[in-house]
Amino acid sequence: MSSTNWLDVLGWDHSQMEDLRFVGFSYIKQGKYDIAIKFFEALSILEPEGVYDLQTLGALYLQTGNNLSALDFLERAIKINNTHAPTLLNRAKAMFLLGYKKQAVDQATFLQKNKDQAIATQATALIMSYR
Repeated sequence: MSSTNWLDVLGWDHSQMEDLRFVGFSYIKQGKYDIAIKFFEALSILEPEGVYDLQTLGALYLQTGNNLSALDFLERAIKINNTHAPTLLNRAKAMFLLGYKKQAVDQATFLQKNKDQAIATQATALIMSYR
């Protein structure tokens, strides 16, 4: 990773980052994932520890079928916050799609016990769909 603080170089603050995020999400809402990816890639460079942007980028790559990139960004997000259940679920999906079945089953089995019933149900469905 670069040690350059691009926000300082650009003279940007939280407001400009939120503007980029807003535009990126606007493209997501329109189903224009390839364009949204560009915005979230920029955000991940500008704020490399921005877990929310990394999670979103991982989900976008998963949505577009780039499972290896999805796993990469989801892993980066998990290193920052290893308790975010939707990110863990997306990681399990990426692992299944990449053929890492044992790790995926382990991750999804753990998520079946999640207090959020939607996450637990999706984890169960994920396991059932790959058996």
